[in-house]
Order: sequence, then C-alpha cells, then structure tokens
Amino acid sequence: MLRHLMKLIWKRKTRNIMLTLEILLAFLVLFAIAAFGVRSYELYNLPTGFAWRDQWAVRIRATDLKNDAALFDQYKRALLALPEVEKVAFTSFPNYTMSRWSGDYALPDGSHRLQVDILSVTDDYFATMDMHLLAGRWFSSMDDGAETTPVVINRRLAEKLFPGKSAVDQVYVESNDLSKTAPQRYRVTGVIDAFRSQGEYMDPHPFMLPRTVPGVGAEALPTIVLKLKPGTPRAFESRLSATLKQVRGDWAYTITPQAESRKALLRQQLLPLIILSVIAAFLLVMVAFGLFGVLWQNTTQRIPEIGLRRALGASATHIYRQIIAEQLLLSSGAMLIALVLLIQLPLTGVFGESLNWPVFVTAMALSAAVIYLLSLLCSLYPGWRAARLSPTQALHYE
Repeated sequence: MLRHLMKLIWKRKTRNIMLTLEILLAFLVLFAIAAFGVRSYELYNLPTGFAWRDQWAVRIRATDLKNDAALFDQYKRALLALPEVEKVAFTSFPNYTMSRWSGDYALPDGSHRLQVDILSVTDDYFATMDMHLLAGRWFSSMDDGAETTPVVINRRLAEKLFPGKSAVDQVYVESNDLSKTAPQRYRVTGVIDAFRSQGEYMDPHPFMLPRTVPGVGAEALPTIVLKLKPGTPRAFESRLSATLKQVRGDWAYTITPQAESRKALLRQQLLPLIILSVIAAFLLVMVAFGLFGVLWQNTTQRIPEIGLRRALGASATHIYRQIIAEQLLLSSGAMLIALVLLIQLPLTGVFGESLNWPVFVTAMALSAAVIYLLSLLCSLYPGWRAARLSPTQALHYE
C-alpha cells in the first residue's frame, strides 16, 4: 500500500512540488518559534539563585556619589531602624534589569580564559537576597585585609575554571592584555548553584560576585537592596523615601519592588515570542487555505481515477483513507527535508545551549505534530467528497 501511494505521489511530482515547498517553509517557521518557546520554558524552570518576593531595590541617583564608609553606614543604620526592613546590602545594580557588566578572567597561568558576568556586592547581600551555598562560605569581615579579593562564583564558572576539583580557596585573575599593572587576583570563598541577574529568561553564564567594602577602593555601589517583612504594602515606599531623604536630601532615589521589576522584565522578554506566535498563526492560516485549495483541485482532477478504483471494487472508506494518507506522506517528505537541514544546527553547535538536543527534539516533535494535524484537517473534506462519489458519476465526469 505504501509503495503504491509513493508511486502516485511521484507521478504527480510537478503538482506536488509547490505544495511540498509550502509545507517545508511552514515547518521551518514553526520549528524556529517552537525552539524559542521550548528554550524559554526550559530557562524559566532553571533557578535564578535569589529571591524576589520581599526584596526591594533603591537606585541612588547622584553624580557625586563617592565610596564613603560613613555615608553607607548612615544609610544602613537609618534603613534598619524601620520596622519593615530586615536586611540591607549594597550592590552595583539591581536584579531584573537589563544592566550587565562582564570581563575576561583566567587562571594565573593564563589558561581557561573566560568571559564572566560580574556583580559587586557587600557582605550582607547574600542574606538579603535569600541565597544558598553549594560549597564553601560567604565572604565576611574575616576577609578584611586579604591580599586577594574574596569572591563567590556560580557552579558554571567553577566547572569551567576548575574542572574536576573543588573551586573553594582557588585563585584566578583578571585577564586584560592591555593592562600594564599586575592583574587583580580573586580567591573563591564560596560556590552557589546559579545566578542570573536578568531573571528567568536569561541564559546561564559564568557569574562572579566579588566583595566590595564601603570606604575601601574607589568603587561606590549605587544600589541599595532591602529584604522586607512579608506582606509589606506598596505604601511603605513613602516612608522609605522620607528616610532616604533624611540621609541625603539633595539626591534622587528610584524605589522599585523586585516583584514589579520581575513582572515588567518578563513581559518585555516574552514580547518577541508573542510577536512570532502571531506571525506563525497567520502563516498557518495561509498554509491551511493553500493546502485545502490544492487538495480540492487535486481531488477534482482525479475524479475519473477515483471512479475507476470504485468500479474495480475499492470502498468509500478505502478512497477516504487514500486521500488522507497521500497528504500525510507528502507532509512527511517535506519535514524529512527540513530535518536534514535543521539537524546541522545542534551538531555544529552554532546556537550553543540555546538549541541543545532536548530543545531540538521537542521543537521538532511539536512542529511535526502541528503540520500533521494541519494536513489531516485540510484533507478531511476533500477525502470525504471523493469517497462520496459513485462509480457512475465519476466515470461520466468531464
């Protein structure tokens, strides 16, 4: 039966080639959107490494902010005096923003050079953000005066810099070919599972959180992060703003609950997927009309053939199944061509982890299911119409 159907399709190859190309194009577009969606789902279910429900961020808007230990201590004392505030820390920028800072780092001998994302934080940051250790310890005042900068890194950076061994107490350096000074050295005090500052849809990257001490060095951290008591209302912002103004009334402050930042960023990151989904929906509608029209025309042109088969004893059910099976085989051929083209992507790793094998296989299966469903729906009525023809009608059709 299959061999017979393949012969019928091959004999009408001139008519079927445009239909095959249309299905191929639809499948490629569907695959791209499915892969994007599956990868987004995969990323959403990975840990970000920090909490967001009771955390707020305050950006200090000042052009003359300096790394003044007394000033940062004054901020911390004033904020901890508020009954709603449980923890206070300082950092370079808040989570759930598009801010990003990265640099090149390597082992002291120059090997294992990597581009690493960086977020400078103070000692209380980890408790403020409800973070958890995999190995080692958080840096603290016991690291005061250390020759190397204490740093907490994520598991990905630990595995890439120190494969096959514990990263705790290991040393690595900043890799800057243009610098004429000795590279800054970092000593790992702790390892965390993950850290993705841009939230659930950020691709995992090697990440480091070096220690910054207020008053030590030139870098001033312009962001205050707060851990509040659960259930603190949004109205607390006015009291928080008044407290900040008491410390420095000539500066501006941007106060944002991390829950709101997360919601806004997720909406922004999902926008491309929504746009692509709308485009795919229009494309599928166009493909459906094309398939239906071509199948209707093919069925009309084959009425004498169908009448002859009926006259030779083929049942209506057999004709119905034949029309549907031919369309499904045609769709399978188009998708097989697409598979040969697309499988090169994960094999070559051109998209890295964004198109890993689980994403590829899932996207391929979803796209194939949609194309098969579309082909089936479009062939149901032409097949039913062909099956209803009586041998007498078909053989006298002109």
